[in-house]
Amino acid sequence: MSRPLIITDCDEVLLHMVVPFRHWLDETQDVHFDMREQGFAEALRHKDSGIPLERELVWELLIAFFDTEMARQTPISGAVEALHRLAQIADIEVLTNIGERHHQLRIEQLASHGLHLPVHWNHGGKGRKLANILAERQPSCALFIDDLGEHHASVARHAPSVWRLHMVGEPEIAGDIPVADKAHARIDDWASAEKWIIARLAEGPAPAISTPLNGAIA
Repeated sequence: MSRPLIITDCDEVLLHMVVPFRHWLDETQDVHFDMREQGFAEALRHKDSGIPLERELVWELLIAFFDTEMARQTPISGAVEALHRLAQIADIEVLTNIGERHHQLRIEQLASHGLHLPVHWNHGGKGRKLANILAERQPSCALFIDDLGEHHASVARHAPSVWRLHMVGEPEIAGDIPVADKAHARIDDWASAEKWIIARLAEGPAPAISTPLNGAIA
């Protein structure tokens, strides 16, 4: 029988992103990033005027950050060590919405932190891409980790037998992010998450969620 498969996001699960992005904006772009805001439309503002950035400029800055500043991103506490241990019982791949332009840079970035993993790039919901990966790999069971609720909803729709762990590894924003109701659990630290992952993989494929978690932390 094939091994279990863990498919994980990168930013805010394996590596910090919003904090180094905020620092770079402050240091070099004269932009203030209020991470308490839920969307970039209001979170990024010109320092001199307080006016929100134009949407086009927000995307230009994100692209510029990933073009040249990925070295600023550091591992979430415990992530690298946990993945090395989990690799003894499961295959691990990364599914990231970083885009094709930065695909190879992401592979090299993760490798620089000791994570030599297959990386898949994606746009939009991750459910279809994940379902394609499962069709190709045929794992005995699978588990998905992401910080965004929309991706858990997408995976629940396209691959309902996959365990779904909602993790926001950045402490500065975790408290402001609501629990993803299509995830099986919300855990924001790798020490607890590792134990949960091991237990779920031992159970085999996930059952469908019949009711939302209603904010419960598991």
